[in-house]
Amino acid sequence: MSNKYYPKGLDGRERDRDGQIREKRGDTKVGTLRKEYGHDFAKGYRSDTKLETIREDTGKSLSQILKK
Repeated sequence: MSNKYYPKGLDGRERDRDGQIREKRGDTKVGTLRKEYGHDFAKGYRSDTKLETIREDTGKSLSQILKK
């Protein structure tokens, strides 16, 4: 398994080789996201819930969920 390094842009978000902003993986768990975005992230969801489940439930991307 190779570790890829994605440089951060001026806005602090990681970008791939083509300059596209990387999305969080769908299998990232809410508990992990709460460490990054605060304990209030995704209230009502268990910490072992996957991000893809929240995206399906809400129809929103992570950035839209964070703007809430």
